[in-house]
Amino acid sequence: MKSTITKIAALGAAAALALTLGACGGGGNNAADNGKGKVYYLSFKPEQDEIWQKVAKAYTKETGVPVKVVTAASGTYEQTLKAEVAKKDAPTLFQINGPVGMQSWKDYTADLSNTDFYKHLLDKKMAVGEDGKVYGVPYVEEGYGIIYNKAIMDKYFAMPDAKAKSMDDIKGFDTLKSVVEDMQAKKGDLGIDGVFASTSLKPGEDWRWQTHLADLPVHFEYADNNKTDMPKLDFKYNKEFKNIFDLYLKNSTIDPKLASSKAVTDSMAEFALGKAAMVQNGNWAYGQISEVDGNTVKPEDVKMMPIYGGFPNEAKQGINIGTENFFSINSKASEADQKASIDFVNWLISSDAGKKFMVGELGFIPPFDTFTESEQPSDPLAKEVVSYMSNKDLVSVPWEFTTFPSQQFKDDFGQALAQYAAGQMDWDKVVDLFKKSWEAEKQS
Repeated sequence: MKSTITKIAALGAAAALALTLGACGGGGNNAADNGKGKVYYLSFKPEQDEIWQKVAKAYTKETGVPVKVVTAASGTYEQTLKAEVAKKDAPTLFQINGPVGMQSWKDYTADLSNTDFYKHLLDKKMAVGEDGKVYGVPYVEEGYGIIYNKAIMDKYFAMPDAKAKSMDDIKGFDTLKSVVEDMQAKKGDLGIDGVFASTSLKPGEDWRWQTHLADLPVHFEYADNNKTDMPKLDFKYNKEFKNIFDLYLKNSTIDPKLASSKAVTDSMAEFALGKAAMVQNGNWAYGQISEVDGNTVKPEDVKMMPIYGGFPNEAKQGINIGTENFFSINSKASEADQKASIDFVNWLISSDAGKKFMVGELGFIPPFDTFTESEQPSDPLAKEVVSYMSNKDLVSVPWEFTTFPSQQFKDDFGQALAQYAAGQMDWDKVVDLFKKSWEAEKQS
């Protein structure tokens, strides 16, 4: 998770790139010369770059086909892609974030309807396309919510005056708020600095709020109107958004005025070190937790709950499940390079080595029938997502943020949230900015 990709004007490549090149292995250039083609994958998750470099090397070693992986810096994927596709050596494999991304990049996306990896998709409705053509195929199912440390929560529940006796008692915002505020008052006894890890509102690090948290009010407004996208929004559920956002800010490890200086890694480190009991994030974050030096959280204590804010039917609300990770093949690339890129993706989802990378190291929950039950991820947060997906008593919140109008909208909203957290903007003005920016960016 994370992170997100949508439309934005191009910026300089130097500012946009966190550039790393996958080693091509012996004989790699010869493979390209012999007509096998080459792969240039533009990735958008900096936290996964090291793994993708390993994937590239392994594939090249096995096949002789050169694979280059470039990872865009956080929050700069669209700028980077726009800069890179203009070059002679453009990406052959890249990502779109869903319907909005498809419209932005339709001139560069090849039809994937005859590829093996599309045919192996468990639910072909997950793919994005139009007019009988497929332009983006999802390669991972993900989920996010409020991650919590079960050991700390159990310590609180054992207190004689606790506001709840177990996580089963927390089925909506009112109980969550009561528990969180009581825990914050008892943070010394619980051995934490705050209930929630710091709210990262540093520019480029605010996607958990301007995108993931914003998914909830947008989803429920869509549902009220029986729509899957809207040119204008009333931000009808802004108070529910504010409820949970305020809860994060006011019951945190830091003063809200410091939020704009914090990155996601700061927040995840606080959780990993036991300084916080909760943090909003997704299953992709387990590596960030487990790999922190001095991590004190046991795998069996890493759990996830829905994001409650007072939204409709919260007793039946699950976590947010979906994807914004769609593979697309550059239709402007040579035929050999397109085939090489398709073969690379097929290898990822069908070979033993590729599947091990997908699940074992990248931690993906793959939506393909090539993965057996025993090949599904075993990390605790992935298990939480699978558990919520299979719970027929709960209704997952879909990822509507793939319809958000642009990165500019997200950035504008994120900046407004940072000003609100610092006490520099009234909430009414945040709401007004959300509505105006949404409409303006949808029109453009």
